[in-house]
Amino acid sequence: MWLKPEEVLLKNALKLWVTEKSNDYFVLQRRRGSGEDSGGLTGLLVGTLDTVLDSTARVAPFRILHQTPDSQVYWIIACGASLEEISQHWDWLQQNIIRTLSVFDSGEDITSFVQGKIRGLIAEEGTSADDEEDPERFREAVLRFERLFVLPQKEKLVTYFSCSYWRGRVPNQGWIYLSTNFLCFYSYMLGNEVKLVYPWDEVSRLERTSSVMLTESIRVRVRGEDHFFSMLLRLQQTYLIMQQLADYAILRFFDKETFNAEHPLANPLHITQRALEIHARNQSFRAFFRLPQEESLCEVYESFLWVPFSHVNALGKVCVSENYLCFASQDGSQCHLIMPLWEVFSVELPDRSSRALTVCLRGKRALRFSEVRDFERLAATIRRKCGTAGSPQHCVSNPDEEGVMVGQSQAVSTEALMNVFHPHDAENLDPKMLKERMKEQSWQIHFAEYGRGTGMFCTKKTRDLIVRGVPETLRGELWMLFSGAVHDMTSHPGYYGRILEECMGSSSLACDEIERDLHRSLPEHPAFQSDTGISALRRVLTAYAHRNPKIGYCQAMNILTSVLLLYAKEEEAFWLLVAVCERMLPDYFNRRIIGALVDQAVFEELIREHLTQLTEHMTDLSFFSSVSLSWFLTLFISVLPIESAVNVVDCFFYDGIKAILQLGLAVLDYNMDNLLCCHDDAEAVTVLNRFFDNVTNKDSPLPATVQQASATTNDKSIQKVDICDLIKEAYEKYGDIRTEEVENMRKKNKLFVIQTLEDTTKQNVLRVVAQGVKFSAAQLDELYMLFKRQHFVSCYWSVCSPALQNHDPSLPYLDQYQLDQSQFSSLFNLLLPWTTHTHACSLARSAFRILDENGDGLVNFKEFICGLDILYNRSFTEKLKLLFKLHLQPGTQECKILPSSRFFPPAEDHSFSTRLSDTAEDGVIRKCPERGRAKVDLQEYLKQWQEDLQRRDENIKDLPRINQVQFIRLTKTLYGVFHGDEEEESLYRAVARVTSLLLRMEEVGRKLQESSPQKTPQNTPTSTAQPESSPTLPTSPEAETFAEGEGAHDHPESPVSQHETVPSHSDITPNSTSRPSTPTSSPTETSSPALDTPTDTPSSPSTVRDGDWSFSFEQILASLLNEPPVVRFFERAVDTGALIARARKNQLKDAH
Repeated sequence: MWLKPEEVLLKNALKLWVTEKSNDYFVLQRRRGSGEDSGGLTGLLVGTLDTVLDSTARVAPFRILHQTPDSQVYWIIACGASLEEISQHWDWLQQNIIRTLSVFDSGEDITSFVQGKIRGLIAEEGTSADDEEDPERFREAVLRFERLFVLPQKEKLVTYFSCSYWRGRVPNQGWIYLSTNFLCFYSYMLGNEVKLVYPWDEVSRLERTSSVMLTESIRVRVRGEDHFFSMLLRLQQTYLIMQQLADYAILRFFDKETFNAEHPLANPLHITQRALEIHARNQSFRAFFRLPQEESLCEVYESFLWVPFSHVNALGKVCVSENYLCFASQDGSQCHLIMPLWEVFSVELPDRSSRALTVCLRGKRALRFSEVRDFERLAATIRRKCGTAGSPQHCVSNPDEEGVMVGQSQAVSTEALMNVFHPHDAENLDPKMLKERMKEQSWQIHFAEYGRGTGMFCTKKTRDLIVRGVPETLRGELWMLFSGAVHDMTSHPGYYGRILEECMGSSSLACDEIERDLHRSLPEHPAFQSDTGISALRRVLTAYAHRNPKIGYCQAMNILTSVLLLYAKEEEAFWLLVAVCERMLPDYFNRRIIGALVDQAVFEELIREHLTQLTEHMTDLSFFSSVSLSWFLTLFISVLPIESAVNVVDCFFYDGIKAILQLGLAVLDYNMDNLLCCHDDAEAVTVLNRFFDNVTNKDSPLPATVQQASATTNDKSIQKVDICDLIKEAYEKYGDIRTEEVENMRKKNKLFVIQTLEDTTKQNVLRVVAQGVKFSAAQLDELYMLFKRQHFVSCYWSVCSPALQNHDPSLPYLDQYQLDQSQFSSLFNLLLPWTTHTHACSLARSAFRILDENGDGLVNFKEFICGLDILYNRSFTEKLKLLFKLHLQPGTQECKILPSSRFFPPAEDHSFSTRLSDTAEDGVIRKCPERGRAKVDLQEYLKQWQEDLQRRDENIKDLPRINQVQFIRLTKTLYGVFHGDEEEESLYRAVARVTSLLLRMEEVGRKLQESSPQKTPQNTPTSTAQPESSPTLPTSPEAETFAEGEGAHDHPESPVSQHETVPSHSDITPNSTSRPSTPTSSPTETSSPALDTPTDTPSSPSTVRDGDWSFSFEQILASLLNEPPVVRFFERAVDTGALIARARKNQLKDAH
């Protein structure tokens, strides 16, 4: 066992220890009197001393000491009762520690590192896998986690491990904390603190690696940077938990087509290590036995199963779920069995001495399990479950029925289309038909020995028969069995008929796309040249689109479904499609075909491993990804003749994606020489296309009218390849690829594929946005990550956050990530370059209203960054104009006056009152369901964008006037902005002078209008308003004394930038014809009557009421330009990097 390091002053004290092994840093010693020299006088003396002086040494006769070459001090770090026990510790040190210590410069650093590592191992050995076993220790870890990383309290710690983090060539011993949304690490050694916090949604690589220095470690790549964690006591367990958490984040945030509220881990607040392990175990169980998603693994027992056909007992595991009893061998026989519990009618215990039980099945069959450790419990479980698992009364159509299934209003085909258009002729003595009958007889013999249907034993012989090709008459039955679709159909009786009644006759975008592709599905086959086949294909695709609207309909589904309909009944074809899309090829048939891209990445990895010669010739393997996409999406149906492609589908339903990967490798291997001679991709494509054209199925019984073999079939000069030989070669050369290995590669590459797609989105967004703003590329990248993280921060701790639905990968790049008002306000306040205190919320609301030009209640990154660009990089005039508009009331003509709107594509005009008309009560922004599916016209989009770039700059004269309430708020905002500045007092005085000046100017304008009543149009009646007292303007304490006596002549001249235009005096001075006449009072609180504004005055704003006073933007701008402190303040360069760093640091804290 590992010991807390304690100092040992004398290595050989009294010659009581004998050195067995040693190196520069560690010594393995044996206590005299133990082992070989335990007898004799020495043994007796040492035993006596141990008894009197040191009882611990008597229990542990072996120990390991740590030493450094330049020190005489030794530290005991481990002890053991036997040589085998202590050797395990010694070997671990040799593999994980020795190579690492060479990077340290001093002996003190080495000793400190070793002590920290040993203490971590001791703590980890005492750490239980579940907090329920040791709640006190786990609570301490939770408190430490919260204190170190200051994350919101809702963030749940899943588990923690002792490990070393490598920074360069130096390891940092510490603890890794794995929580629901973050990977965290903390280390503190010799005053050097290392703290890491990375969200799982930013992880792009997660894999186990090994190198010369690091024997085994876990590599984590985040935003292009690699991080290595090693010296984990339970490395595989740590890796699996990290993989599950990263996969959960990817599934929840990016791959929403397959994530729903019923997901076992839907609630991020309830995720524990045990929940992750159970979920992973259930996934593996369902995937291996091809069971419905509702099944969960309840109990597992090790056992022997008597295999009657081979007369042996096969060692394996018995797995029991709610409705199935399954067995999988572990002795290499590749035997597995699936038995529905409703087929069980009794369980007997014939021989208790051998711990055996017999499960009796309907049809005079029985399964005998022996050497079951807890056989009585297993028997009780099966008895209990077989009583509750009632047999689903599935409606099986009568073969004599034609066309319509019972209880359904929709005409549903009850025959496979191949039987209708190419019926089996029993009297045909053609050689191909004779071979077909031989295949059928082989399968009948197999059924007699191994069983038929759901209780059939699947063995190596079964795979051999599959490789040779499935008979035409059995293909539909075996597809249903091996894919697991038979279990889905049995457990959902009548489902297909009900869903057809619901969806047929409805109209949707998916239905339109289905109609467009119906006649493109195997158009040369007679079955799809008639209404019978087309109608069946329409019904199956429409029913599935209705069942799974997240996927709906995607191209390639029509090709696959048409082949399924050839050999399976219509309802069976539907359930086969469900099995393929939702279980066997996950994420294939969605908008981004993520699953196909993942398998292409796996395919590239297998090419590097198995076809090294091809890898050396073609350094860039992306060509194979592009050319093989159709192989994966259509299971080779689109590149092979139909009579050959169905053999590939046979293997796929038995072995899954592994069969497709093997065949792909075999195709490249077969064409290796020709591919090595190719000079470009076009030549390689030609080679592969020519190869596929010459693939035949010499044993196919299909007539010539159905077969799709190339017209060069009879040309003997061209070498033909039989599909059975090709498949056999694929299994012989690459059959050692394990399904578990493929699944692990899928998980590893899924992170990379998702993050690559996200990086592509980011690059396209930044490319568009960068043309209209003054931020650098690095700053835009940081701001984009902040914008994206703000979206996720609001989703981290919510079960069904409305914000999750604001991310739609099917939209154009700019609209894939959008923030609602709450998210926007949080990020806007984090990045605001000024301190506004109490006005921050109102400013954020106003900014959101202005930036949301299309009125959909969401702001995309381009809209956000254009507004931020004004605050950071624009001139004093532009910044003041934005502040001016932020204080205008909604509906005051400002919905199209954002200065940087020339960088936006034209949007539809929406009034603010109807902006949130699509917002439901739950706060989710509801979009048209077909918005995401519509194809983007890129040419039109670019044209609009070009026109928008050429839009003229906004004229400040077009801005509406600001009334008294709005002006008071603007003044308060300015005081808040200036608070804490080094020129705070001068700025307050400047604002006070400007407000006093503007009020005096308005009073002068009002008096001029009063003295010129003859200029009022005769058809406009005049009215005298009641006198009003002037409102109290907000001023700072220091500035209140200046509000009364300062005039325009007291203001010094202010420098003005060359690109700014100062309004003329005529623009500033109000008059009766160019400005509305509004009553006001001077700062001295005088009052006087006012006249109404003429109704035909073009500049009359609708927001200025009778009796109010107002100012134009020109007046405010001209007055502030005469205040040098104000101009300097707004023209001052903003430290963008510091603000971004502050926002990044506080973004998670703000989520508390």
